[in-house]
Amino acid sequence: MIDKIKIKRAIISVSDKAGVVEFAKGLKEFGVEILSTGGTAKALRDAGIEVVEVSDYTGFPEMMEGRVKTLHPKIAGGILADRRKEEHMRQIEEAGIGPIDLVCVNLYPFAATIAKAGVTLDEAIENIDIGGPTMIRAAAKNFEGVAVVVESSWYTKILDEMRANDGMVSRDTRFALCKDAFKHTAMYDATIAQWLIGYEAKEEFPEVAVYVFEKIMNTRYGENPHQKAAYYRQAGAPDDTLVNFRQIHGKELSYNNILDVNSAWALVAEFDEPACAIIKHNNPCGCATGRDLTKAYQKAYECDTVSAFGGIVALNQLVDKATAEEMAKIFIEVVIAPGYLPEALDVLTKKADLRLIDTGGINKMDYFNHDIRRVSGGVLIQDFDNIEESVANWRVVSEAQPTEAQWEDMVFAWKVAKHVKSNAIIYVKDQATVGVGAGQMSRVDSTWLGAHKGGDKVKGAVVASDAFFPFRDGLDAAVEAGAVCIVEPGGSIRDDEVIAAANEHGIPLVFTSVRHFRH
Repeated sequence: MIDKIKIKRAIISVSDKAGVVEFAKGLKEFGVEILSTGGTAKALRDAGIEVVEVSDYTGFPEMMEGRVKTLHPKIAGGILADRRKEEHMRQIEEAGIGPIDLVCVNLYPFAATIAKAGVTLDEAIENIDIGGPTMIRAAAKNFEGVAVVVESSWYTKILDEMRANDGMVSRDTRFALCKDAFKHTAMYDATIAQWLIGYEAKEEFPEVAVYVFEKIMNTRYGENPHQKAAYYRQAGAPDDTLVNFRQIHGKELSYNNILDVNSAWALVAEFDEPACAIIKHNNPCGCATGRDLTKAYQKAYECDTVSAFGGIVALNQLVDKATAEEMAKIFIEVVIAPGYLPEALDVLTKKADLRLIDTGGINKMDYFNHDIRRVSGGVLIQDFDNIEESVANWRVVSEAQPTEAQWEDMVFAWKVAKHVKSNAIIYVKDQATVGVGAGQMSRVDSTWLGAHKGGDKVKGAVVASDAFFPFRDGLDAAVEAGAVCIVEPGGSIRDDEVIAAANEHGIPLVFTSVRHFRH
């Protein structure tokens, strides 16, 4: 075990050059010899810092457009020689290899590259770093004698420690740096594997599933105060995903806020016309479209004014002053929208705790990668329920035919049903939910609950059921509550009974042939 090592020679080769000039200047205070490559060497020389080009140090030129520059025994040997072993030190001395005491390297920006729209395989491949990970892993393995730095956040800490210890770095710090380094290379390699496995994948679900997540923040707690939690971004997540949206006002998002915001955005992004979705406990308590955003919000709010209190509001268009003033009348936890007019912000930012999320003009949801659900000891992986559906494939199975207005409400109700916990029954009138029955063990109970929540508003409504009615009792209950048209997947062994019930009541019944369970 080596307590402290003196830094005499360092190699610096970084893709992200933030803070590196200041770090190198600090090292020079202690007379550290700096080896460097390419763009990093130029940046340091331009700042007046003396550096030795790696190609001059090794006596071997950089080649193949920089693919080969640090892969050389003078670099690898200088890093890997175990200072505790006399034989190692004798061998490098005989080979004319000098020890390298500090390795400051970060890697080609592979994650940033693959996040760009339309990135090609060649572009991605050229951003796979080879020499960098090799040096990082070598230095981390040999942390007893070498300090390895992969994050700029360490620069000041290391210099402060050197100033306090005559240019030396402690073993505790070197071990902490070692752990950081292996985390860095593990994430890097896994990100590459994740992207390559998914690139032109012939297999939807590979034998080995690789996913990489980087922490955005700790949340105050999880679903409940006794649970700890954190929020992570998946490597390569494109701009039009929730993790890349910007919070512009209010206190930090909670674990439950993030879940609800994701659900709210997924629902409101279904619509092209002005739309609003209000989410409570991961279920819509109101959703509507309108001639303008204010009207859409009002209609969504009127669905369930009690549940909307403390809810999450998603809007698919720029928030104007009139809509902001309507929202400001009640307590709301979060608003997410493609942007906010200044006068709308003047209204909403008066509420200090109201969290405002700006999607940066994005008004569609990107279903990136796979839907992953945790189970004890493993995960379930599926693709997202974002199937492209066509009304042309729907079948009217009843004698009664839907009116044009009923067709419009059925399409709207079917979009909402996809985002309600099963069993899901949605009552809709004039492009707005008027009653939502969610998460009941019995479809009849969900039918009753939606009607109970909506009261007289459900009379004359279209009803959507996320899965088929296994018996006629669900349809009977919906009609008794006031439903005048029903859309459901069909596919029950008792479809004939359900169709007969619709004909008895004289209402249109439409089968979509697609189910939208949401557990």
